[in-house]
Amino acid sequence: MSTPSAAHEDAGTRPDEDGGGRGGRLGRIVRAPLGWMLTGLVGVGLVSALTATGPGPVPALGAVAAVAVYWVVMRRVAGRATPEIARQGAGREALYGGALGLGFVLVSALLITVFGGYSFSWAGNGFFTVVCSAAMVQAGAAVTEELMFRGLALQALEQRWGSRAAIVVTGLFFGAAHLAAPGASAWSALAIALEAGVMLGAAFLWRRSIWFVAGLHFTWNLAEQLLGIPVSGHTPKGLFTVDTHGSALLSGGTFGLEASIVPVLLGVLLAVRMFVLAARSGGLRPRRLVRR
Repeated sequence: MSTPSAAHEDAGTRPDEDGGGRGGRLGRIVRAPLGWMLTGLVGVGLVSALTATGPGPVPALGAVAAVAVYWVVMRRVAGRATPEIARQGAGREALYGGALGLGFVLVSALLITVFGGYSFSWAGNGFFTVVCSAAMVQAGAAVTEELMFRGLALQALEQRWGSRAAIVVTGLFFGAAHLAAPGASAWSALAIALEAGVMLGAAFLWRRSIWFVAGLHFTWNLAEQLLGIPVSGHTPKGLFTVDTHGSALLSGGTFGLEASIVPVLLGVLLAVRMFVLAARSGGLRPRRLVRR
């Protein structure tokens, strides 16, 4: 797969970064990395809260609205270009990411099943109804979460503290954000931080595309739901039902596959590989000391 150029990172730097310019002190604070990050998190988070559990296509429409909010914040508030949400190549990046996410879940579930942790049975729910409903919900969740954690938080922290610090901090926050989920524990939060937070962060640094990480995130959650495996502790209707056996460290217990040691190990391996690819392509940013 070709690697998109990472040269855009400095292309959107604001002309008034020396502390002068429009809007006075408040304007400078909002246009600083942590300022536009918080502004974007509030905007995208509000869209997600209003649409995530809506009927029919509402969650997917919420994803479209969230992208629009993200564009406004990045272009009008942060004064940055937004190649990470460019329409050109978006479908290709989403398919690449989707293939990786699907493979990740299927390989993890297969290994857990082989070692005796899972057994599956057909649930008998309506096929098209379940698939369409799951796709709408998971599309909304994947896009809004990736805009918040990788688009806003990772890029803002990266601008201030560099790529390595940004990926660690956003990974930990991504894990902590799942502590409120049913059946969550310190272990499940750490597992998600490693297998999802760090891996998705590394995927973004490598591809520099929200569509790639959103595609990965989408098929990951969709495959889990359709297999009947709890998605971060939640058990929405799927095509199968799953029974867990043996150690919760293998099966993930009531929290689901994400608390299993199997995807943690696979996720760390993938994260390391993508981080290396990002470094080779020049996608990593050093810490920058910027006067505000």
